[in-house]
Amino acid sequence: MRMNEDIILKPYITEKSNIEAASGKYTFVVAYDATKIEVRNAVEALFNVKVLAVNTMKYDGKIKRMGVHSGPTSRWKKAIVKIDTDPKADTYLAKGGKPVSTGKKYKSEIEDFGYVQ
Repeated sequence: MRMNEDIILKPYITEKSNIEAASGKYTFVVAYDATKIEVRNAVEALFNVKVLAVNTMKYDGKIKRMGVHSGPTSRWKKAIVKIDTDPKADTYLAKGGKPVSTGKKYKSEIEDFGYVQ
C-alpha cells in the first residue's frame, strides 16, 4: 500500500488552475500509475475534503535537445479534483426513526497549496 504523499506529488499551479480553484476544482501532479480511486482517497485523507469527481490526463515526455545531446523529458500525470464546496453532515435514520448525523466534518476548500481565491 502506498502512502498518500507518494500519490499526490505536487500542485499544478497555472493561471487556469487558479481560476478553476474558485469553483472547487484543484489540479495536482500525481504518480503516473495512480488510479482515480487512489487519487480520491489520497486527497480526502490529506486535505480533509469531500471529493466529488476526479479527472486524469497522461502526458508523454517530449524529445528535447541540448547541443548535440538529445533525450526525452519525463512523462507525468495530471489530476483535476472537484471537491464539495458546500459540505453537509451525512444524516440517516436509526432504529426507531431517529435522525442521526455523522461527526465527519469536511472543509470547503484547500488552503495548503497556495491557491489564492
